[in-house]
Amino acid sequence: MFFFYMFFYMLYMFAEIVFVILPLLSFSKMRLVYYLMFVMFHINCLYKVCVCKRESEFSEHFTVSIALWIVAHYGRSQRHLRPLVCFFSALISFSSFSEPGSTELTGLFVEKPPENVVAVTGTDVTFIARVDSTTLTRKPTMKWLKGKWLDLGSKAGKHMQFKETYDRNTKIYTYEMKIIKVVPGDAGGYRCEVTAKDKCDSSTFEISVESAQQEEQADILSAFKRADAGEDEGDLDFSALLKATKKKKKPEKEEPDIDVWELLKSAHPSEYEKIAFQYGITDLRGMLKRLKKMKVEIKPSEAFLNKLESCYSVDKGKKIVLKCEVVDPNVQVKWLKNGQEIKPSAKYVMEANGNVRTLTINKTNLSDDAAYECVVGEDKCFTEVFVKEPPVTITKLMDDYHVVVGERVEFEIEVSEEGAHVMWFFEDIELHKEKDSTKYRFKKDGRKHTLIIQEATLDDIGMYHAWTNGGHTKGELEVEEKQLEVLQDIADLTVKATDQALFKCEVSDDKVTGKWYKDGVEVLPSERIKMTHIGRFHRLLIDDVKPEDAGDYTFVPDGYALSLSAKLNFLEIKIDYVPRQDPPKIHLDTTGNMVSQNTIIVVAGNKLRLDVEITGEPAPVAVWSRGDQPITNTEGRIRVESRKDLSCFVIEGAEREDEGNYTITVTNPAGEDKAMLFVKIVDVPDPPEHVKCTSVGEDCATIIWEPPKFDGGAPLKGYLMERKKKGSSRWTKLNFDVYNSTTYEAKRMIEGVLYEMRVFAVNSIGMSQPSLNSKPFMPIAPTSEPTRLTVHDVTDSTCSLKWLAPEKIGAGGLDGYVIEYCKEGDTQWVVANTDLCERQGYVVRGLPVGEKINFRVVAVNIAGRSPPATLSQPVTIREIMEYPKIRLPRDLRTKYIRKVGEKINLTIPFQGKPRPVATWYKDGQPIDPKMVNVRNSNIDSILFIRSAEREHSGKYELVLQIENMEDRATIEIRIVERPGPPLNVKVSEVWGFNAALEWEPPKDDGNCEITGYTIQKADMKTKEWFTIYEHNRRTNCTASDLIMGNEYMFRIYSENLCGLSEEPRQSKNTAVIVKTGLVHKQNPYKERDVSCVPKFTQPLVDRSVVAGYSTAISCAVKGFPRPKIVWMKNKMIIGEDPKYLMQNNQGVLTLNIRKPSTFDGGKYSCMAVNDLGKDEVECQLNVRVATEPEKK
Repeated sequence: MFFFYMFFYMLYMFAEIVFVILPLLSFSKMRLVYYLMFVMFHINCLYKVCVCKRESEFSEHFTVSIALWIVAHYGRSQRHLRPLVCFFSALISFSSFSEPGSTELTGLFVEKPPENVVAVTGTDVTFIARVDSTTLTRKPTMKWLKGKWLDLGSKAGKHMQFKETYDRNTKIYTYEMKIIKVVPGDAGGYRCEVTAKDKCDSSTFEISVESAQQEEQADILSAFKRADAGEDEGDLDFSALLKATKKKKKPEKEEPDIDVWELLKSAHPSEYEKIAFQYGITDLRGMLKRLKKMKVEIKPSEAFLNKLESCYSVDKGKKIVLKCEVVDPNVQVKWLKNGQEIKPSAKYVMEANGNVRTLTINKTNLSDDAAYECVVGEDKCFTEVFVKEPPVTITKLMDDYHVVVGERVEFEIEVSEEGAHVMWFFEDIELHKEKDSTKYRFKKDGRKHTLIIQEATLDDIGMYHAWTNGGHTKGELEVEEKQLEVLQDIADLTVKATDQALFKCEVSDDKVTGKWYKDGVEVLPSERIKMTHIGRFHRLLIDDVKPEDAGDYTFVPDGYALSLSAKLNFLEIKIDYVPRQDPPKIHLDTTGNMVSQNTIIVVAGNKLRLDVEITGEPAPVAVWSRGDQPITNTEGRIRVESRKDLSCFVIEGAEREDEGNYTITVTNPAGEDKAMLFVKIVDVPDPPEHVKCTSVGEDCATIIWEPPKFDGGAPLKGYLMERKKKGSSRWTKLNFDVYNSTTYEAKRMIEGVLYEMRVFAVNSIGMSQPSLNSKPFMPIAPTSEPTRLTVHDVTDSTCSLKWLAPEKIGAGGLDGYVIEYCKEGDTQWVVANTDLCERQGYVVRGLPVGEKINFRVVAVNIAGRSPPATLSQPVTIREIMEYPKIRLPRDLRTKYIRKVGEKINLTIPFQGKPRPVATWYKDGQPIDPKMVNVRNSNIDSILFIRSAEREHSGKYELVLQIENMEDRATIEIRIVERPGPPLNVKVSEVWGFNAALEWEPPKDDGNCEITGYTIQKADMKTKEWFTIYEHNRRTNCTASDLIMGNEYMFRIYSENLCGLSEEPRQSKNTAVIVKTGLVHKQNPYKERDVSCVPKFTQPLVDRSVVAGYSTAISCAVKGFPRPKIVWMKNKMIIGEDPKYLMQNNQGVLTLNIRKPSTFDGGKYSCMAVNDLGKDEVECQLNVRVATEPEKK
């Protein structure tokens, strides 16, 4: 390959010298710069091939060089492309000379994707990368990129799937990227990048699609697509040429000199794509953006100050705000989505605030991914909104199933969003609704997704997977062949002529059918022979039995290698006429239900009919009895039926109480005969008892139980177990073959999930009722060992240990830790703590001095002890001398200021071994414990003052001593408060409209610097104070803009760090601003009595207001002396209610009511009272509820 490239490169260089360098003088300066850059590029290519041996880079540069050659020669007639070509030439030339950046890639990958992959259209392809995290401090971040910029993480979905797994043992992360059904557009260059704090690594690979290589030559334009579909820049992207096919290009025809941009500006938007491909412009979005800018330059916007951004990006379900500014603040705008006007709603909120116009889209979904316009008259601005769909996670995992053939299976999961796409797989085969609808059913119910298998078969055994674009779960299906159990076998029968014969059997499955055979020949139904199948019972009824009906009868279930057989005996009656008497004789049939000579076994619930042949002459009389109690009933559940030469004993629906010894006695004049029978009733056993869980593991549990009290009269064959999750109603069988022991280990459970168990007992008759459910139990496992066990401190008799929590705790949680130690060389570990230690640190005490001790820590939870974390080396128990050192906090190294009454709590850490002695001094004297509290520990000293006073100020010194070594630290504490008022405030001079004030600093500065003064003035007439200066730092000032003819007094507040002084100091004298230039001779004046009774000059007016809007009612009053005003509502005085604000301004009275409600309506009155009398006015206030206007 190297020599191949070199050969074509030499041909290319020769062509360039002949066709480019020679006619160079006829070219413009811009083209001269371009070819200089091109020569630099070629020199670099030869350098990398011949010196650096970088054949791969040479092939890439060679391909890019050919592409630039084509565009450069095409650009001779396209002037607008010349700057662009020169720019790319310079960029590639300089980038080819440059080496990698200062951040050197590290080898994090232990496995990379293959460099070249050939995929067939329609197939799936998977790429795997593995990262070693043993040297990393945090979890690495993986990105899959296409081209240079396109992040494939936002494309996760049905076509692309990403998976991440972590192996705790090897500490290796495995990342997978799977492309489902490859299409030609997937061909190209890809890159995977892994970053972890300051480390990074990357790997590039290329995908080739076979069908894409067989397209026509015209499809080469697809190679010119941008590497990042989301990029908005309009520059051409030639990176795709690195993967272009090596087909021989046809020479291009020279086009006439046409300005493409002028052509685009005059063309209809529907023709943009055609023109772009015709003239070699491949970046359509960049072309449209540049064309829009060109149009803007020609016709500047007259309606917009700031237009919309070119594009917006938002996650699905989030809110996004589109904002622009218009010139006219009163103009109305329209918002369009894909050309359709948007109407205001809860989803689309349009706002106008001054010149700013905003469109807020709430709870975005995929339908909001569109183009938006803001229209003002004829002017518009455009933008695009891209909605990113977040990955869909699986919130409820899939369960495992263990069923028998024919049962229904439902794999159910829950996902994080409704309407999410879920893919179902059986092993590696995807299940499709259209193709697999006969066997599988796919159900969606909100966020629940269910895969249903109607009737499971042995072919369905395997692992089932559910995939979303952000999660994966799997469940295993186990199917076992159905076992048919015989609950009641067929019994042999002995009947007489014209009697009825009934064969009955019971099997475990009520759906099983079967056939009856007599002596190997199938029995067909007739008027005399009837066959029935009701539930689990199969019956063969033969009426009017004949001698030819005798034989062997067999029932064969369909589909099972099983048969049940019984024999029908025909009893032939022979009558001998003997003139003499015969004693009675009982003839018992020892076949059929008799298991021994005198024992008959009957299944509980079945019918027992015992026909006993009796002979004797004359005909004997038969009497049945149980114990001493004769049975004489001829009707009922237990009865006796008598026929000639036959006595029948019948028990309908046998019960356990019917078990016992029964006696038949027959007598006639010739004698007596007696026989005893034992009837044994057998039944299904009672349920097992006391089912409980004794121990659990990570995915298993041990269950024990006690056998049933009553085994049903038949030996137990074993037990069947079932389990279910707590709260669920679906039981899962754990075994299909009976289990003999009373201890069972259930496996394949999910850690952290509560389970319940129940047990069935099985004997030859059938299966018992289920036992009571066990108490809920949870499979849990012990934690992993604690991590980073270290020695924190050692003394002559103690050792302080610290550690971190285990990496794996599990669902069982963590109860605490056990600390153990032993001497070096010893194997007996001693427990240091009697109770579990809940903290991640412990001080082991009472250790021998000088001994070497090994330590270990074990984590404990409900599942037991974890593996121990052990120190790598023994610890010598001996205290190490350490100099005392006070670690004074930075904020205490300067003056510590607090206000009077505040709390002081200073913590001074220190170090030193053995424990240092800490002593506090104030101003060189030991502190008074009544004023200051001190608490010392091994590592710090705390100075505490509950309520600071001025006398607590001073220099505090902490002295730390260990034998003859010491360390000191000094803290200056100052307690401050408000200052006193200034002294000797006086008006020193008055001139014009000004007055000069002087004063002295306060006697008490509050224990801190005076930061300023606040000066106020008051007219002697009104005596209302007004501030004229704040934060005045000098002890003098000038009050200006005083009013002629008025007399003023002044007062001053002192100010420090705590604020203004509590009381001001008033000036000793006043400032009189005299009138100048006029002398007024006053006439003698006699003071007039202006006293009058209060009288309202303006009454209150009735009002009707809207609830929720503040209102006010007003009136005016006159009177002297100044009357006292009282406001009332419904004759009740309105107090200091914050809802009401009462104002009096020169006799104008106003009552403000803040946001009245319907309860504030009523009659309001105002009363004015002075020493001479009173007056009152009133009005009615109605508060109505606002009503919305009717919509037309």
